[in-house]
Amino acid sequence: MQQAVAYLRVSTSEQKKSGLGLEAQKSAITAFAEREGLELVGTYRETQSGKGSDALDRRPRLAAALRKAKKLNCPIIVAKLDRLSRDVHFISGLMAERVEFIVSELGRQADPFVLHLFAALAEKERSLISQRTREGLQEARKRGVLLGMAGKSKEKVRSIARSGGKAAKVQADEWVSKEGWAIETAYQDAGTYLGAAKLLNERGIKSARGGQWYAATVKSSLARLEAMS
Repeated sequence: MQQAVAYLRVSTSEQKKSGLGLEAQKSAITAFAEREGLELVGTYRETQSGKGSDALDRRPRLAAALRKAKKLNCPIIVAKLDRLSRDVHFISGLMAERVEFIVSELGRQADPFVLHLFAALAEKERSLISQRTREGLQEARKRGVLLGMAGKSKEKVRSIARSGGKAAKVQADEWVSKEGWAIETAYQDAGTYLGAAKLLNERGIKSARGGQWYAATVKSSLARLEAMS
């Protein structure tokens, strides 16, 4: 039976703590390995953003998985391509490592050319979504639309802040669900909580309490989105 190494990644510590993202990836990889007759001889878990050309330097567990795969001359399996990276240049760099990468979602027939193609298409799609988001926000501001919680009355904001228990959770979930697209887009564009907070402030998106964004509020909002998914 051919051996293989599993690599799992989530981008936030809250996702790691919940275990949901990692467990879903583990299940997908395990099921794929069983179907393909592959023996998993190592599992490497990482909590790190995949953005940036130096991503491999900031991802020691991926580097360790590469060393293991080279030593055993075996492939690395990931659940989805974006668990490696969302950057097509980073994907190209990984292909140059001369280690076979298998994306269980795409199947083993997806060779390096296909992986490059999917990465390039995904990167282009994210760029277009980000551009449309910025243009939409600019047009909304021109029309005088109050974005996010700024569109609610001050008393409504105070009420949400004061309320507790289940009602407060429902209100918070409704808000983050509505604004989730803007939060996730900012995080994808910036690659860090602090960078995302700066982008959200620049784009005129108010936080849940109608104020400024900070790294901590971005982190908590993304964690809530993850828990709701």
